[in-house]
Amino acid sequence: MKTLYRNIFFISLVIIMWLSVVPASDIPNIAALNFLTDKAIHFLIFLYLSSIGILCRFKFSDIVLLMAIFSFGLVIEIIHFYHPYRYFELADLGANSLGILLASFIFQKKD
Repeated sequence: MKTLYRNIFFISLVIIMWLSVVPASDIPNIAALNFLTDKAIHFLIFLYLSSIGILCRFKFSDIVLLMAIFSFGLVIEIIHFYHPYRYFELADLGANSLGILLASFIFQKKD
């Protein structure tokens, strides 16, 4: 099962990166999103990515994984800063962080 989760995780990373660098106008229905809907999508994407990542049971700790997922989101936002059709937004990083934190809370290990 770990192999399936890992395949889904890495394919998801590629798809999310691709969707993050193409102009928003090239993605149907994305250009018309309002502020709250955009942040909800960021939240859900990073909740999903963090949940799948935790289910992969990598050999390193979940904290390292979640920091790497946050860093992935930060890199995307930095790319947006230089991208002619995208914008760097701190609110996106906040929404990403909330998704990561919720996944961490849902999957926290009971001692």
